[in-house]
Amino acid sequence: MYVQSVPYLAGVVLAVSMMMVGPASADALKDEIAPTGKLRVAIAISPAGGAFWSTKTEAGGYAGVPVDLGKEMATQLGVPVEYVVYQNSGQITDSVSKGNWDITFLPKDPERETKMSFGPIYEVADATYIVKAGSSATDFEKLDQPGMKVAAVNNTTTMRGAVAHLKNAKVTGYQTYDEIFNLLKNGEVDAFALSRDQLNAMARKIPGTHVLDETFKQTVTAVAVPLNHPQSLAFATKFMTDAVSNGTLRKAYDNNGLKDTPIRTK
Repeated sequence: MYVQSVPYLAGVVLAVSMMMVGPASADALKDEIAPTGKLRVAIAISPAGGAFWSTKTEAGGYAGVPVDLGKEMATQLGVPVEYVVYQNSGQITDSVSKGNWDITFLPKDPERETKMSFGPIYEVADATYIVKAGSSATDFEKLDQPGMKVAAVNNTTTMRGAVAHLKNAKVTGYQTYDEIFNLLKNGEVDAFALSRDQLNAMARKIPGTHVLDETFKQTVTAVAVPLNHPQSLAFATKFMTDAVSNGTLRKAYDNNGLKDTPIRTK
């Protein structure tokens, strides 16, 4: 009788241990990923749209793929969501060491990998240039000439790519998409470097502009957390992996005007 009870007791101890570890583990995750009691999601605001940018709604809220993903992530964690707003991805990157946000979704590059940890990629986009109305720059060679002024959103992976790509044209960084939009519209810059989908949308708003056919770099967008947050990274990685397979990411795309945009993870 005693011999038979050993496995039984062992099973009870294991079950009790699992019950104790589960909540403790969940609490440890919340302490790391939501230390303020809220999941603070860093987003960049712009009318550009796409899988990275978010927009401000007329009601005073926010909309965008990162907004939807952050809200769903907070729901899974059982905490409220709070959106921390920036003007571009460079500002999000610069603020990571200040502890202002817990999770974000932004273009990944080697420089940023020294400042934060990235999970799965959920978007791959082609970066190119849109040229002003009446421009003679019909390809990269004609654009990359002395005296040509190319704008990019400051301190972004696209700007770094444009600086590396263009040897003669001058690349200047600006803080916001809106500022560059107006410069291009008024003919004050010759071109703007950004992802092709966003530039195609811009071309429809500024008559006479032209998006070049060539691609100078592919940008990849992924979920990211501050460095040395292993539980946060594990949670974010599983969340995004599941979001691709269970339709959460597709729904976020569809809700934000990207019904015709395929999900590209590599």
